[in-house]
Amino acid sequence: MSRPHTRWSRVALIGIGASLIVGVFVLAFSWPSVTSSVHAVPLVVAGETATADAVADQLGQSTGDTFAVTRVETREEAEAAIRSRDAFGAIDASGSVPEVLTASANGVVVSQIFTSLADQLQQAFAQQLAAQGVAADAVPAITVTDVVPLASSDPRGAGLTTLSFPLVIGGMIGGVVVSLLVVGVWRRLATVVLYSVAGAVIVVAIGQAWFGVLQGEAVLNTLAVAASVLAISALIVGLTSILGAKGIGIGAVLAMLIGNPISGASQPWEFLPEPWGAIGQFFPPGAGATLMRDLSYFPDASTLQPWLVLGGWIALGIVLMAVGHFRNRAILPPADSPEPGNGHAPQHAAA
Repeated sequence: MSRPHTRWSRVALIGIGASLIVGVFVLAFSWPSVTSSVHAVPLVVAGETATADAVADQLGQSTGDTFAVTRVETREEAEAAIRSRDAFGAIDASGSVPEVLTASANGVVVSQIFTSLADQLQQAFAQQLAAQGVAADAVPAITVTDVVPLASSDPRGAGLTTLSFPLVIGGMIGGVVVSLLVVGVWRRLATVVLYSVAGAVIVVAIGQAWFGVLQGEAVLNTLAVAASVLAISALIVGLTSILGAKGIGIGAVLAMLIGNPISGASQPWEFLPEPWGAIGQFFPPGAGATLMRDLSYFPDASTLQPWLVLGGWIALGIVLMAVGHFRNRAILPPADSPEPGNGHAPQHAAA
């Protein structure tokens, strides 16, 4: 017997509803780039001279809220702040000629900001010396020094930026597959852990040993990738254990439509509208992206927060798995009790 034709009202509802879903995806992925702006870029000015004071004052007056300026005494302190990601760049004004320090490992956008800053300082420096009678061709050039450069195998940082999105997809795939094909709380947990670790080994083998996108210690990178994938996979499996098939959709929305756009993987999270950039660091995509960049290029930076965030989502997924498991056991009849109207004992459920 053939199914009855769909009512025209339902046809209209499905068509319009599906188009709205497309709009949500477009909004989620375009909103960060459209609304982001350069503001509160952490910058340090090094030096105890009058030149350093003048540079700091000039930055505050001419650049508005573009930079969040702090002062240090020496160039060594400025470089240490950049390597620990407490600052994205610095101006060394301890000598007669200022020098701009930057870290291209923070991304192309940050490099462009500090290159432009060097040009502005050069113009101001030339005007200052011209007022003192120094000829234009005698004005020393302000140099830009890259304290933490990108690897030659990924000179624009595109590989590291694009690596975060496949990890989000990989976490979702693992969660969906395990939710649909594996039964039993311990078996599900073992499968998502095995999937995440094996996937991390493959990702690091490709991203570090082959393409040279990842830098630093391969073991730590493997743990970071595994934790990033497991945080999403375990969450989806846990939500599915509680909510059924709806848990897959909720987990996908949290990871793909909420966490990924505000992760700061493609640009510093500080550039996103407040407070979304900071919030994004508490979702697996944001924590994972920050952790991989820090491990690759900024070993002096603190990685406690991203590790704790990923660990918290993993723990939440495991708790949800356990709650769903024990709730289902409480609802189902004991395995050794005969079903009503059936004289045969039922099969024992798999643990």
